[in-house]
Amino acid sequence: QVQLVESGGGLVQAGVSLRLSCAASGSSFSINRMGWYRWFRQAPGKQRELVAAITRVGNIIYADSVKGRFTISRDNANNTMYLQMNSLKPEDTAVYYCNVGIGPQSYDYWGQGTQVTVSS
Repeated sequence: QVQLVESGGGLVQAGVSLRLSCAASGSSFSINRMGWYRWFRQAPGKQRELVAAITRVGNIIYADSVKGRFTISRDNANNTMYLQMNSLKPEDTAVYYCNVGIGPQSYDYWGQGTQVTVSS
């Protein structure tokens, strides 16, 4: 089992930055099996969408809406991943969730979510 805990959300004005963190704990065996590390978000009335993903070997993908503004990264030593969000916009308002999975089609573990609200 793997537990994921997000932090770093909040209420901010447009244009500022936030950094979200997702700390993983639990079975070392399970944690080490994970190959995909993702951030999703869900805005009110909308479906959950992928924001960014990073693989164990360092391949990274971003949603078009956040390219150039958000950066995903991992700290392997501390089993933590981050989402640096710059130039925030009101449309970035959502609950942000971290997720890890063994493979590209695996979404094994989810965090509880952290609210990000961007005011104009």
